[in-house]
Amino acid sequence: MATGIPAVDAPPLRPLLGAWGTSAGAPALMESLRGARDRLAVRPASDAGWHRAAGRPLAELRAQATEEKGSHWPQPLVSHYARYFRDGNRTAYEGLVAGRQQRLTRAVVMAAVAGPASDDGWLDEVIDGAFLLCEQSSWSWAAHDDVFTRSGDVVPERSRPYLDLGAGEVVAQLAWLDHVLGSQLDERTPGLRRRIRLETQERVIQPFLDRLDWHWLGLDGDVHNWNPWIHSNIIAAALLLVDDPGLQAAVIARCIEGLDRFLASIPADGAIDEGFAYWWNGAGRALEGLALLEEASGGELDPDLPVIRALVAFPHRMHLGHGWFLNVADGPARAHHGLPWDMLQRWAVRLGDSEAAAHAAAFAAVEPEPNSAAGLGRVLTQLSDSKRRNERPLGHVLLPSWGTYLPSVQIMVARQTPGSFVGLTLAAKGGHNGEHHNHRDVGSVVVAVDGVPLLVDAGQPTYTAQTFGPDRYRIRAMQSAWHSVPAPFGLEQGTGSSFAATVLQEPTLEEPTLALGLGAAYGLDHAEQWIRTSLMNRELGTVVIDDRWNLPEPAAEGTRPPEGTPDVDITYLVAGTVSVGTDATASVAPAGIPAAETGRGLHLRWKPATAVVLVDEWHLDDPLLSDIWGEKLTRIRFRMPSENRASGAFTLTVEATS
Repeated sequence: MATGIPAVDAPPLRPLLGAWGTSAGAPALMESLRGARDRLAVRPASDAGWHRAAGRPLAELRAQATEEKGSHWPQPLVSHYARYFRDGNRTAYEGLVAGRQQRLTRAVVMAAVAGPASDDGWLDEVIDGAFLLCEQSSWSWAAHDDVFTRSGDVVPERSRPYLDLGAGEVVAQLAWLDHVLGSQLDERTPGLRRRIRLETQERVIQPFLDRLDWHWLGLDGDVHNWNPWIHSNIIAAALLLVDDPGLQAAVIARCIEGLDRFLASIPADGAIDEGFAYWWNGAGRALEGLALLEEASGGELDPDLPVIRALVAFPHRMHLGHGWFLNVADGPARAHHGLPWDMLQRWAVRLGDSEAAAHAAAFAAVEPEPNSAAGLGRVLTQLSDSKRRNERPLGHVLLPSWGTYLPSVQIMVARQTPGSFVGLTLAAKGGHNGEHHNHRDVGSVVVAVDGVPLLVDAGQPTYTAQTFGPDRYRIRAMQSAWHSVPAPFGLEQGTGSSFAATVLQEPTLEEPTLALGLGAAYGLDHAEQWIRTSLMNRELGTVVIDDRWNLPEPAAEGTRPPEGTPDVDITYLVAGTVSVGTDATASVAPAGIPAAETGRGLHLRWKPATAVVLVDEWHLDDPLLSDIWGEKLTRIRFRMPSENRASGAFTLTVEATS
């Protein structure tokens, strides 16, 4: 019997159900999915296409697989699992789990390209890795398991599996390896495939059907990236590991309903409030699931919808230059290695978005070899893609002409040189502080020169228990005090959707200017008590950020919030080497940023010149931050003179150095 949130008899019309109608129901799916496995682009290892895959670039993957072959497998232990509940450390357990699964992915690829007749030991590697996953007490990550909150235990409860991102990744990996190597597994290790199906049924399929209280279903209206990530993995599991047609159809019908909730939550402009990095494990996962459904149904489930077109354009719109992207919320400023750009390229080509297709093709060409960290399904799909890519170098990627504006998240990206990242690029963000993976960043700005951000957003630090707990905003990277935003009376921004920006002027092609009222973000009485205007002046080659405020008199009793100070500061977070002059100017050089292209820096000038300049260095000991920014980030705080505290104006002008 289902528990938790009750099912509704007649869900509201959504994109998929509206387009597919009864074709998305279990009875129709039983027919359209008949013979589905034979229609998939990823073929069993006995297929002749794997001879072509063997000729694809695999040097790094092959070398690593050969080195680890026959050695002890990574072994996550209960002490690693329990650590999260004791001291908040996630990586001790999750790192070992990821190492095990990535090794298994490499072994599957090597066994597939070697072919069924090979006897070089790769199939035994796959068998051992798959069996270890079957024996693993929990497929969920400790940070997600509810065992501690339910019982106080720190040991996973085998009889009550928790269905999370980790469980979805394991079941999809087992599904794909079964699909590619199934007949060989039957010959080599009879019974293993039956064990895989049993574990899949008990750990994933049954909990998915029995419970409606999984938070990631989005039945409470809060739909986030877990929804498409898990649903798409369950689609793969149902297609490849569920042999009963009726059960398979029931599972996939529910997955379609879940994906529909996600797509219904996407605004018309296709914006993802979690940003570029989470697009790949949210919207990108949805696109993969929809492509799999279309293949499996022989085109019966055609996902060419307006919301899909908007989603496909989002990564392209957030590109600053080279490997750098606008990062908001928990996202790094540089694109991860191993992203499935080939998937995005296929979608863009299909939908006729030539700019997005060329953009994705350029990144796909940079990383022609599959990365095992991407997951087995993505790796196999990349190896099965026989189409030639447009190998346009990144330096010649076509970018949206003047930039873009996404009204749903109040994000503007404006370029000095239309269609190029040469010169300055300005990104300005409004939004609110109740966004998914939120940082207190309402009103923040990022400025890049020749594609390299130098006025920056620090991005995502390593996740711990604190990251998603009540002390989240004690983490420096999450605080408004360490974003490029104002601090009226020294205040931190508040948390929640009511702490928001009000758009006073939207940008246009002719006037790339975003004006925001920021008062509500700090709990002030009126949005226009603090107005920030960010603009790109193409003629002069400058970016201007203008702040104007009219605050209660700070000395008046009761007018200043008790947690505040008498000071009014405006903060900018800077990467690279900062030199502050004596004439109300400063310079920023890209030196010290590990992946920065050698090139120009920024020149800053401000008025009033009487603002006091305070400089703080943030020495980075978190590898997720230091790998991107180097040893440090620098915070420049402009403290307003006493006569400008209650009301005043401050203007920062930014230009590229010659």
